[in-house]
Amino acid sequence: MKLVFATHNSNKVKEIASLLPDNFQLLSLTDIQFDEEIAETADTLEGNSQLKAQTIYQKTGVACFADDTGLEVESLNNRPGVFSARYAGHHKSDEDNISKVLEEMENEANRNARFRTVITLIIDDIEHQFEGIVHGKLISEKKGQSGFGYDPIFVPENEKRTFGEMDLNEKNNFSHRARAFNSMISFLTHS
Repeated sequence: MKLVFATHNSNKVKEIASLLPDNFQLLSLTDIQFDEEIAETADTLEGNSQLKAQTIYQKTGVACFADDTGLEVESLNNRPGVFSARYAGHHKSDEDNISKVLEEMENEANRNARFRTVITLIIDDIEHQFEGIVHGKLISEKKGQSGFGYDPIFVPENEKRTFGEMDLNEKNNFSHRARAFNSMISFLTHS
């Protein structure tokens, strides 16, 4: 089955491709030569995920899915949330985003946070949504070179290492995106 993942983010594509069963062919926006920027104008992860999936489905008519992920920090009233990728500005710099969050958390004792991913799948004109959440804590300085986004400052529950210190297979054992994606794959293979 051919599935279009509505993203240009090669890290996300790599992460998801490693989870897909062999009978699925994953195509990114680069693979289908879609180079427009899809405006993420919704104020929720659910809404942005839906906007991206609908845009690609309307253009291609091929089964597709899109995700939106946010880091929700308890002491920051769940910010950056839907603005996670562009928290420090529209240039979408991981370094700047991490610096801004760490600066805002400098005097906070409560380091609780969670990553939340929402995936919208459109297949045969019907939309389905899947959610994945992983709880954890933010540390005060970056550790690890793996992953992307806020991975180097996020330590998942029951772990001692950040996502940035884990390889892709380790992270995929329990990451937010893997949880949402596995729910979607389960739906696709059992329906």
